[in-house]
Amino acid sequence: MTKITNMKSLLNIALGLIAAVSMVSCFQNNKPNYQFMPNMYEPVGYETYGSYEIFPGGMEAMLPVEGSIPRGWNPYEYPNTNEGLEQARIELKNPLKVTEKNLKAGGELYTVFCAVCHGDKGDGQGILVTREKFLGIPSYADAGRNITQGGTYHVQMYGLNSMGSYASQTNELERWQIAQYVMNLKAALNGEPLMEVQLDTAKTTSVEMSEENLPMVDSSEQNIPEDETSEQQH
Repeated sequence: MTKITNMKSLLNIALGLIAAVSMVSCFQNNKPNYQFMPNMYEPVGYETYGSYEIFPGGMEAMLPVEGSIPRGWNPYEYPNTNEGLEQARIELKNPLKVTEKNLKAGGELYTVFCAVCHGDKGDGQGILVTREKFLGIPSYADAGRNITQGGTYHVQMYGLNSMGSYASQTNELERWQIAQYVMNLKAALNGEPLMEVQLDTAKTTSVEMSEENLPMVDSSEQNIPEDETSEQQH
């Protein structure tokens, strides 16, 4: 009787070892074999811009929630209208100090984004103009042109006439650096003194915008008419 019991115990042990070896041999390091809650391991992968009934409108790609602001983006309160442009010319001030570092950065950015039309000197004789790809680009020194740093920034945000917006290509700091450089180009064309360079410090390249130095206006936007004859700035 004892011998039979021992045989059964040995058989059970053997079967247990065989089962354990069989289970271990089927293990995969990159994927668990048993998933008691599959939804915790296997996320639903939606195709970008795919059509799915679960989403509003049936489209995977949805618009941001109304009123949401991208990280690092400061709202711009001046409207895309002629009145908004005039208000920006008068009210909007450059928060950057006039330093060699900012002027140098503004010149480099101007060469990349602006000189192709406005010319290296701001005289409206960029390479696209001399090749007659675009015509009628005014000089910053043309009589009657009311160019300010606020207006230059505004035009970079929205574009004007045949010039498109550069808000997606440049950030807030870069647009203000370009605005500084444009004012020096205008002064040089008119034979006027350049802006006085201030002592460069660690804070000269930081843009600090707040409700105190950014006047609030009606933010309702309207498109500028195509036949508007306002001057084109960069």
